[in-house]
Amino acid sequence: MKLSRKFVSDYIDLDENLTITEIADAMTGVGNEYDSAEKLINCTNLTVGKVLECEEHPDSDHLHVCKVDVGSEVLNIVCGAPNCRKGLTVIVALPGVIRGVESNGMLCSKAELGIDSKFLTEEDKAGIHELPEEIEAGSDPIKALGMDDEVIDFELTSNRGDLLSILGMAYELGAIYKKEVKEMETSFKENKEDINDSFKVMVEDENLCNLFLGKKVKNVVIKESPEFIKNRLIASGIRPINNVVDISNYVMLETGQPLHYYDADRLGDTLVVRAAKEGEKLTTLDGNERELSSEDIVIANNTDAVGLAGVMGGLSTEVEEDTKNIIIEAAIFDSVKIRKTSKKILRSEASNRFEKGLDPKRTYMAIERSCHLLEKYADAEIVGGMTTYDKANKDDKIIDITVEKINKVLGIEIPEEEVISILKSLGFEVTSKKGLLSVTVPTRRLDVNIVEDLVEEVGRIYGMDNIKGKLPLLNVVTGSYDHTKREIKNKMVALGLNETCSYTLIPKDEVHKFTTDNFEEIYLADPMSEDRNTLRYSLLYSLKEIYLYNKARNNTNISIFEVGKGFYKEDGIYKEDLKLAGLMTGDYYLDITNSKVDFYVVKGVVEELLEYLGFSGRYSFVTGDVPSELHPGQSARIILQGKEIGVIGKLHPNTLKDNVYVFEINLAKLLKNFPSRMTYKDIPKFPSISKDIAFILDKEVTAGEVMATIKKAGGKLLQNITVFDVYTGENVEANKKSIAFALNFIDPNRTLTEEEVMVVFNNIIEKVQATHKAILRDK
Repeated sequence: MKLSRKFVSDYIDLDENLTITEIADAMTGVGNEYDSAEKLINCTNLTVGKVLECEEHPDSDHLHVCKVDVGSEVLNIVCGAPNCRKGLTVIVALPGVIRGVESNGMLCSKAELGIDSKFLTEEDKAGIHELPEEIEAGSDPIKALGMDDEVIDFELTSNRGDLLSILGMAYELGAIYKKEVKEMETSFKENKEDINDSFKVMVEDENLCNLFLGKKVKNVVIKESPEFIKNRLIASGIRPINNVVDISNYVMLETGQPLHYYDADRLGDTLVVRAAKEGEKLTTLDGNERELSSEDIVIANNTDAVGLAGVMGGLSTEVEEDTKNIIIEAAIFDSVKIRKTSKKILRSEASNRFEKGLDPKRTYMAIERSCHLLEKYADAEIVGGMTTYDKANKDDKIIDITVEKINKVLGIEIPEEEVISILKSLGFEVTSKKGLLSVTVPTRRLDVNIVEDLVEEVGRIYGMDNIKGKLPLLNVVTGSYDHTKREIKNKMVALGLNETCSYTLIPKDEVHKFTTDNFEEIYLADPMSEDRNTLRYSLLYSLKEIYLYNKARNNTNISIFEVGKGFYKEDGIYKEDLKLAGLMTGDYYLDITNSKVDFYVVKGVVEELLEYLGFSGRYSFVTGDVPSELHPGQSARIILQGKEIGVIGKLHPNTLKDNVYVFEINLAKLLKNFPSRMTYKDIPKFPSISKDIAFILDKEVTAGEVMATIKKAGGKLLQNITVFDVYTGENVEANKKSIAFALNFIDPNRTLTEEEVMVVFNNIIEKVQATHKAILRDK
């Protein structure tokens, strides 16, 4: 809801010294959050000028050199607008030089003032804006336009439908600043006709609509709206169209009650509120044909639907330039059905208000206000009488409460006089008898129904800042902090990966991907969108989407990780597991070095983490039975003490054609086996000896299998094994591959000799050759 300061000032006198930010902050203090508070047009250094002379530019066929009186002086200004001419009163901005000719500013169009283009005509965009001749040079052009307004854009809570109106906002500000709200002008003259003699309304089901009012006006003159109406609509985010359509929107903003105008000559003599027929079609005002269901409410004449109730009118009875006679509709429809229809078909300013509920007294007020403004600004003749269907409850609510109850719930002591003053400032009637307050709540406040609601009203207007905190009386239990999760994140960052945080909601058809686990997904009953309808099980879908987002912006060197939860249902019980997932592609940067990401780089990152957490010697990588989204020849399952805890590998070309590598570890399973005591080794004091070796093996033999053999044959002296090359091609048979290993030997207590290492090294060669039918590669 956008609140125009000028608009609300029609109904409440706000101190001129209050800034718009102060007003917005005061509203926030009583529970109404805002997004922005600013001038409608935030331009500076503008003034009104009079064009005294307008000559052609010497070096251009479309520019003009103008002499412009700005009140204090006459300026030389270059202008390219086609409508520039002598005698105009214009908006002037200073200064500049254009094409070598000195220009002390520019002549402005409305578009150049920062007004959204949707509010502007083609004339506004094409040429400089022409102000009325009587406006003095040197005066403020924004004030002359009537757009010296300030706007607060509120993000209201769903229960405060009353604040979707200028009157509602006026009552709220009145409570804050202790100001009276002014009465709305609704007077008009009626002719001697009676609408009920020639027109009627019917409601087929009270559950669809409990209040429907119809009023007829004749001989309207369609023309441009007065500037103040157009400006207030613009400030409220609504595009002006013509005086009649603008008045319907203007009254909706004032009262919160949506109205609809029908061309009476194309409507017929009856309006019927009914459920739509299954598959019934209606072309709405935006020109789109809508297919309806029996859950939708329509307004129909004797033959066809002419409006989608609470959402948008029909095109067949639209008010057009030649419209003369109008039927005004003001109604209250079932809010639940309107919400469902608007969610399915179209959200509109009207549906937003119907969804939150309306005050039936304001329905009468709105139709009367509409007649007042149509008579005044559209030369309308108001037909006597009103056709009415009214089953609405218009009784004010009466709630009894004690001052003691209010103070006990709030935990403070507010005097009875102040409590009564606060309630009255909200427009509530209050009678008091020995501390018992009988509070009459007007129908406009649909959100106030019980004692606790009254306590909330007193508390928020009294001011949360005035409620002093107290120490709790209960024993406080000391909380705990999961250091392991933080350490895992720190380690991943230290390994050169960037942390991400993504949505836990993903599309339903993606939830069973990147895993071979059997589980029941958790689907939202009422998702906001189909892209966010199911709680994720694997984090890898989210990381893949982040990769695609970056790739679309030419960022292809990506190393990211996320620690988050995967959700699932098992035997009807909702469960969740903490998981770590990573994605790497392109160049991998660590310290001052970088290399291309491949399977072994990603495997190294996983190994570094597992070693860091104390799982050395307890994990392995096993090929086969990986998710179909991973490349079967470049992927593996991560096994810890015989149980699978995750996967690692390259994305399958059917999933993504890029060379992208991923891993995912179920931290819940991993940390079940977390060492009770982590042991740390000193940095070796003695030098190590490194050896490289390569074997030609059958393609089916995995590097992990060979590494296990090497580790067993190497004994205690073998400190570390790393795969640094896998090769197929020239000099290697088609069904063979070459794997090269880097071996590191060390004794923590002494310096090794070359002879000692060679004994172990030769034993490793023999064992690998015998176990895997390997051939030692010598070139």
